[in-house]
Amino acid sequence: MSNKNRIAIVLTSHADLGGTGKKTGYYLPEASHAYEVFARAGFEVTFVSPKGGAAPLDPGGQDRKDDANAKFLDDAIVQHGVHHTYRPAELNATELAAVFFAGGHGTMWDLRDDRGVVKLVEDVYRSGGVVSAVCHGPAALVDAKIDGKPLVADHALTAFSDAEEEAVGLTKVVPFLLERALVEKGAKYSKADKPFGAHVVTSGRLVTGQNPASTKGVAEAVVKILR
Repeated sequence: MSNKNRIAIVLTSHADLGGTGKKTGYYLPEASHAYEVFARAGFEVTFVSPKGGAAPLDPGGQDRKDDANAKFLDDAIVQHGVHHTYRPAELNATELAAVFFAGGHGTMWDLRDDRGVVKLVEDVYRSGGVVSAVCHGPAALVDAKIDGKPLVADHALTAFSDAEEEAVGLTKVVPFLLERALVEKGAKYSKADKPFGAHVVTSGRLVTGQNPASTKGVAEAVVKILR
């Protein structure tokens, strides 16, 4: 069991859905369900985003009938955290038990390209921590390197599939296709039998989930490794 007790949940800082005129951000259930699992397991959670400050919340997915969503939105401490996120450079990665990258389409514009985010991935992994991500969150992993080679190379993993991106009509909007980008880096990608089905993959200290339905499973897998 790790003696580290802090997990960083990383959210996007990007609010615009390409040139559509629509808004995006982090997808609430992917943050709320992960937070619930980590908090119940006794971990301290720190919220992070590339730019720091207030992380934009995707207008979709804010279903208050979802108990985890409602609690997340109504928890004053949590809301202070997501409105006053830390920048990656403000954290000591060696003190983190794990890092978790929540999805939402905003991540496709900033997690891959932000050097602070990529360094956080690399530093947590090198220090023995767990690196985890769900849906579009694995965008943070694409360009991370360990010992000069892609972190994801030869790792079994998953992420929002190209078929799911096509199903939501955004293949021409996002700056790249996540499944394809990970495969090009040498990842051993897999997905659920049907689009939007839950699918979680653990490969050593790398845990990934395909879509929102996979969030709880990813968080539980992270806790299992840490315990």
